[in-house]
Amino acid sequence: MTESNTRKADHPIDPMFLDRWSPRAFTGEPISQDEFFTMLEAARWAPSSGNAQPWRFIYGLRGTPAFERLLDLLVPGNAVWAKNASALVFFVSKKTGVTPSGKVVEHHTHSFDTGTAAGFFALQVRHMGWYAHGMWGFDHERAYTELKVSTDYRIEAAYAVGRHGDPASLPENLAEREKPNDRRPLSEMVFEGELKS
Repeated sequence: MTESNTRKADHPIDPMFLDRWSPRAFTGEPISQDEFFTMLEAARWAPSSGNAQPWRFIYGLRGTPAFERLLDLLVPGNAVWAKNASALVFFVSKKTGVTPSGKVVEHHTHSFDTGTAAGFFALQVRHMGWYAHGMWGFDHERAYTELKVSTDYRIEAAYAVGRHGDPASLPENLAEREKPNDRRPLSEMVFEGELKS
């Protein structure tokens, strides 16, 4: 079976899936816009229902007003470590789409599709030697106003991107958790024919 990063898969998979994890300790090393856009380019190529591509990315690079604006939206428990990230990005999905006949309809899989884009993003980030940490801990109400996001969109998640730093830079309760975690076994989440609780 595949092993990487202190993790072991029950079935043979590419090690990149085990190598990806979500640290909180970052070095604060700057990232160039070109390098960051390469990460977003991977997200752009995610599959989506009807090729709707409902995802939008609102970002800020370290040292810019945009970074500070995004950081200010995070809950204190996330801001305390995300302040050392190289970039922050909010993933937003468009809740409606247009049919070939021009009718505006609810886009049922907008969140699912944007989550797929976020997964592609996280894998590209890791492939490039960086790390991404996704968060739902932000002020959702303020985010719509501060980021000028209309109700036709859903703010899905925020991500911090950076080089992995020294866990000692984290508060003690977070430093203890600064390691790749495991997953529940497939037997708890895979069902043939129907869902069984």
